[in-house]
Amino acid sequence: MTTAIDAPQSRTAPGHGRTPDARRQGSDFSRLSARISAAGLMNRRPLYYAVRLTLVGLAFAAGWVALFTVGTSWWQLAVAAYLGVVYGQLALVAHDLAHRQVFRGRRAGEVFGRAVGNLCIGMSYGWWMNKHTRHHANPNHEDLDPDVAPDILVWSREQAAEARGLPRFIGRHQAALFFPLLTLEGFNLHVSSFRALGRPHMKRRWLEGGLLLVHTAAYLGALFWALPVGMAFAVLFVHHAVFGVYLGSIFAPNHKGMPTLKGDERPDFLRRQVLTSRNVRGGLLTDLALGGLNYQIEHHLFPSMPTPHLRKARPLVRDYCAEIGVPYHETGLIASWREALTHLREVGAPLREDSRSA
Repeated sequence: MTTAIDAPQSRTAPGHGRTPDARRQGSDFSRLSARISAAGLMNRRPLYYAVRLTLVGLAFAAGWVALFTVGTSWWQLAVAAYLGVVYGQLALVAHDLAHRQVFRGRRAGEVFGRAVGNLCIGMSYGWWMNKHTRHHANPNHEDLDPDVAPDILVWSREQAAEARGLPRFIGRHQAALFFPLLTLEGFNLHVSSFRALGRPHMKRRWLEGGLLLVHTAAYLGALFWALPVGMAFAVLFVHHAVFGVYLGSIFAPNHKGMPTLKGDERPDFLRRQVLTSRNVRGGLLTDLALGGLNYQIEHHLFPSMPTPHLRKARPLVRDYCAEIGVPYHETGLIASWREALTHLREVGAPLREDSRSA
């Protein structure tokens, strides 16, 4: 098995194990898709999603009931941490809605997606949908995937060489700073959502913006009405810190440290998705905590596959990849974080060397 550390360099990895038949665009994926469809794994699971949405909705309501019943007590920080986890589960539900795993029609998915994303979480469904769609089309492509665009962190040595200012400073120690920085990700989602309202691609911007304002007013109003000012700020920070760390712990191990693409490098669909993704092994508790995204390879190959079917698709996809000679990488949860952090540290090495020689 090829690991993130042992993987071929990003410029050669996509062609690894390619057979003559695999050079025909889509042919390998078509055969895999036929096997998946024959196993019934693309069929809808309405009862599963009805139960899941109900349970997450009840957990969300319970968190706010607790906030108003616990009163002026530092136990409210435990409530805040609980709400951070619940918000993470809500984000996973919004993710499934965006991929049309829940409803067949686009309209129903968008209505529920905005209700969960904009109204409950305070994250723009339209902004996230646009960003995530581009990620799925070109995962780990440095020029096309917004998730590996250089920002505060750098994801390749080429990006590190071009980093200036704060990203250059943080890049030197980004592996050590990664989880601390995630405590700010919950706030970043809110800021990015409002900023996206002015961008040309944003559809229904008035609806999106209105729902975000309702969420913000209701959230802050409830917090500062129920709690003293100092405690309210503490709850707000703990809530969003836990939310950010939880989301980052789910999404970062899926691709970080796996081979990247650049320029006109564009292997066929199956290789583009499999070679840039990492699965995380685990039982039902891992599936619940990570929302099924621990089966990242299967999810990227079949984005509209219902979450409970991803586990069943895993052996079919793994065996098929072995059959056609495409590396299929999976690891444990802790190892996935280690691989991602090791990659961040290696990418930042030139920046550390520059700082020592300056």
